[in-house]
Amino acid sequence: MTAILGISAFYHDSAAALVIDGEIVAAAQEERFTRRKHDANFPQRAVGFCLQQGGLESGDLDYVGFYDKPIRKFERLLETYLAFAPSGYRSLRRALPVWLKQKLHLPKEITRGLNGLYKGPIVFTDHHESHAASAFFPSPFESAAILTLDGVGEWSTTCWGEGHKNRIELKQEIRFPHSIGLLYSAFTYYIGFRVNSGEYKVMGLAPYGRPIYREKILDHLIDLKDDGSFRMDMDYFNYCQGLTMTSAKFHRLFDGPPRRPESKITQREMDLAASVQSVTEEVVLRLSNHIKAISGMKNLAMAGGVALNCVGNGRVLRESNFDNVWIQPAAGDAGGALGAAMFIWFQLLENERTGPVDHTPSSDRQQASLLGPAFSDDQIRDELDRQPGVYRTVESDEDLCEQLAGLMADGKVVGWFQGRMEFGPRALGARSILGDARCERMQSVMNLKVKFRESFRPFAPVVLREAVDEYFEMRPREDSPYMLLVAPVKERHRLKPESGFDRAFGIEKLNYARSSIPAVTHVDYSSRVQTIDETRHPLVHQLISKFRDLTGCPILINTSFNVRGEPIVCSPHDAWRCFMNTDMDVLAIGRQILIKEQQTVEVDSTMRKDHLSQFQLD
Repeated sequence: MTAILGISAFYHDSAAALVIDGEIVAAAQEERFTRRKHDANFPQRAVGFCLQQGGLESGDLDYVGFYDKPIRKFERLLETYLAFAPSGYRSLRRALPVWLKQKLHLPKEITRGLNGLYKGPIVFTDHHESHAASAFFPSPFESAAILTLDGVGEWSTTCWGEGHKNRIELKQEIRFPHSIGLLYSAFTYYIGFRVNSGEYKVMGLAPYGRPIYREKILDHLIDLKDDGSFRMDMDYFNYCQGLTMTSAKFHRLFDGPPRRPESKITQREMDLAASVQSVTEEVVLRLSNHIKAISGMKNLAMAGGVALNCVGNGRVLRESNFDNVWIQPAAGDAGGALGAAMFIWFQLLENERTGPVDHTPSSDRQQASLLGPAFSDDQIRDELDRQPGVYRTVESDEDLCEQLAGLMADGKVVGWFQGRMEFGPRALGARSILGDARCERMQSVMNLKVKFRESFRPFAPVVLREAVDEYFEMRPREDSPYMLLVAPVKERHRLKPESGFDRAFGIEKLNYARSSIPAVTHVDYSSRVQTIDETRHPLVHQLISKFRDLTGCPILINTSFNVRGEPIVCSPHDAWRCFMNTDMDVLAIGRQILIKEQQTVEVDSTMRKDHLSQFQLD
């Protein structure tokens, strides 16, 4: 038996992943355990969980992999400073202490994090190698082209290459400071959202706007070639030498300073979002078509933070010449932990890569990304009794699904906590908030009263795979298991625009129903589709089937089980706390059902208990 632990830490979204003899045993982000969004510390609890899931102690590990090479990253930091000196002094002064104290001493930090018990080798993989490995090795493809895009690794910001059986090879790269990820982050900052966490808000805001700044971006900010390669005019940006993303020249080009966070969003911000989204899609599409032409591959595997841009992914699937596209569901830095572990097993140790290869996304090797902790009904009841929570226990999965389907058909919002927690930022059917997609008011209600977030934010449909082509412009039984592809709603389900819709701007468009499933239809008639099949998600499939029997609709709203500013819930306590502190109507946790109006205790919204000490390394 060969046990390999992959780690990402100290930059953004720390995580751990355990691979034993090539099989993914466990993977989780540290933030889920500590309840600190984007926790970048050493993933102590995530490592503890992974080892527990594999029945190991840290001394039993054969290899530990780290997802990038800190020395090369530090080299980039120093070279960038020298290129812009002395204007980058403040930025360097802020960065140097943590590098000198921690990031340049990662072997010591990793050994300390494993309580000094691990004595084996530590392998440092290149950042984009880790992304590429996480994209290809778990994919359902024997061979595929690989595309990775993010802000920046060591030097690379965009890479493409190929994967064949048990090997990957990166062939071309675009290097820092030229980065489509950092271009998108610059607009995220300028629109008034937080960099490294607000990019998906920009994507959600884009359909409310018009891409009127697209040509200005292409004329001034980025020189985009036909093959998707590009260079950026760094006079408009400040991330190389300063503490902000954009420069005064950028602000002059777009007629004003950045929007103040939490201030009112105007049509200007919506138009800026639409414009950078349009440019980003164009970059990714040109790259994909170039890679297809050069490689001749039928399949494409993607990872990196930009691969979470599901609107762009949808265009790649529909408009590029690839037959199949698979995207790593933990596409950001957290997925690098998994990539590092799999790179060691396949590429360095030269183990054979076996398993089913039928080129459908749900036949991948990632086990539906359900790789986190699970809790038994006894553990759940113990937690609910400790609160105390008023609940009833149903006798069977069929009873559970029948009762919840009826409640959702009556307009109730359900917190859904079942099985192993997902690895990745999307709700994949284990830690979800579910509701009736037919309800016109459900999007605003769930955003404002349950998620505590901006009303414009879209929700995704989870749909029975066998019905996906009935509602969306997708092929019959086409897979989209990870909510990473956007597709248009079919014409026959769209509603004729009501009087006044053509004159509505921005958020006003939310007041008009757009389809027979309005809660999951964005203002541009698109949806971020997740398909469900009986093999990977039998319980969710049964639930939606019961809902279809009652309503005729094979679709539910599916959003992550959390509120704004908090990670997705991990434990029964997290789920109960989130349920009690929102206007969620029902909590289904294992076979226990809680109804909000029956609860007899009020929750202090500032309270915070950690019942995950069993995952600490002893």
